[in-house]
Formats: sequence, C-alpha cells, structure tokens
Amino acid sequence: MNSKSNVTYFVLLGLTQNPKEQKVLSVLFLFFYILTMGGNLLIVMTVSVSKSLGSPMYFFLANLSFMDVIYSSVISPKLISDLFFGENIISLKICMIQLFTEHFFGGSEVFLLLAMAYDRYVAICKPLHYLVIMRQWVCVLLLALSWLGGFLHSVIQLSTIYGLPFCGPNVMDHYMCDMYPLLKLVCTDTYVIGFLVAANGGVICSVVFLLLLISYGVIWHSLENLSQEGRRKALQTCGSHITVVVFFFVPCIFMYARPAKTFPFDKSVSVFYTVITPMLNPLIYTLRNTEMLNAMKTLWGKKTTSDRT
Repeated sequence: MNSKSNVTYFVLLGLTQNPKEQKVLSVLFLFFYILTMGGNLLIVMTVSVSKSLGSPMYFFLANLSFMDVIYSSVISPKLISDLFFGENIISLKICMIQLFTEHFFGGSEVFLLLAMAYDRYVAICKPLHYLVIMRQWVCVLLLALSWLGGFLHSVIQLSTIYGLPFCGPNVMDHYMCDMYPLLKLVCTDTYVIGFLVAANGGVICSVVFLLLLISYGVIWHSLENLSQEGRRKALQTCGSHITVVVFFFVPCIFMYARPAKTFPFDKSVSVFYTVITPMLNPLIYTLRNTEMLNAMKTLWGKKTTSDRT
C-alpha cells in the first residue's frame, strides 16, 4: 500500500446506529444467510448427484448457486457479526480482499447469467441443434469465460484503488468495502479514477443487461412457433431467468452506472444484490422448476429412506 497512507483500518457505519435495530437486523440477516447457504448448496448437490439433471441449463444453475454461496459468504458473515457485536471495524488489507472477492464473484455471475440466457436461446430457438451447439466443452468454455470476465473486472477495479493514499478520515458510510465509499476517503483527486470505476462496473452491467433483454426479446418472438406445452415450459424457465436478471442487474446498474458519488440510500440498495438476491435465486429456480423439484424429492427422499434402514 502507498507509503502516503496512514490509515490501517476503516470504521464502517453500517446500516443503522440504533442498537435495537442492529440486533433485529443481525437475526434477520442470519436467517437470510442460512436460507442462502441451504438453498444454494442443495441445488449444487442435487445437480451434482442427480442423473436426470444433466442438461447444460442445470450445469450453469449449479455454478450460479456455487457463486452465490461464495459471494454471500464474503459479505454476510461480517455484516451479521458487526450488527450483533457492534464492532464495525475492518483492516485495510481485509478491506482490499473483500473488495476483490466481491467483484470477482459478482462479475463472474454477471457473465454467467449471459451464458445462461444463450443456453435458453439455443434451447428454444434452435431445439434440433441444441445438443450439437451446447456440447460439454462449449459449456465448460462459457463457464471459464465467465470466471475470466469476473477476474479481469475485479483486477481492474482493485488496481484503480490499490496504492492510493488514505490519510484520514477513516469512517466509511457503508456496511462493507466498496469502490465509491472508498474513493470518498482517498486524499487525492479521484475524478479520473471514479470515471474508470464507473466505466468498468457500470458499462459491464448495462451492456450485459441490454444483451440479456435482446436475447429474451428474440426468445419471446420465437414462442409463436412452439406448441402450447412447449410455450408453457419456455415461459416458466425464462420467467425464472428474467426475475433473477432484474433483481440482480437493476440495483447493480443503479449503483455503478453513474458518476462516483455516494448517497444515503446506497446501503439499502446494495443489500438487495448482496444479501437478498443470492437468497432468492434458489427459491426462484426451484419453486418454478418441476424437474428440479422432482429430482430433489426423488434424490433426497431415497437418501432419507436409506438412512432410516
């Protein structure tokens, strides 16, 4: 870290300064975190073990759930602990690690959602060529590109702020380390850096969201060629994808596709895509997916029976 920095830790103001509200929120977010871990790990294990869920869609879904597990674990435990114990302090080193990890997995998820939309496009618009186009190596390549995209995004974000001087104050009006609140504490001109950060995060979210909207528009147009049953299944699957996309991208675009300024309500908005969305993903995908529900009932029903015997 730059020798000009004399800050070794940051004080996080968190979501609220009210002790009673902090205790209530800590219990609430602990409940959310347990649901997030349980739901996403259940999807990962079910897809990994079940032979009936071998299609590319479930391969991507399992990886999305894995990303949500790590992404949520980078933020939620620290948030819950700070709310419960009231010790809202994070070291400069841990802050940088949290910043890198959250943008790595968050960025990877952005690109993975794009890969999932492409999978649905091929499945609905080119069903006869689906197995030829979405071969195993293609799926692995798309997943690898998602990880690579997230890694490059995170490296660029971290490189813009790593080494900048933090001379004080060290009080951050947030519950986690993020780019804009950190830039506010840098004791040098950050206009150009703020523009680069917005260009990196905001442009990625906006462009990918636009591509997703276009792909689902094409899919919607092609539904006319399907039977009533095929149309129902397509709408069911794509409805889940669109719900996840909207929940994730709308707050993301609001946070990053703008000049590098912070607002009091930023913390509440960021809770949505750091805490709520990872919890909702498994619920959205399982409750609206008959194949997934049946696979879970069959697989875990058998396991329960065998454990009893």
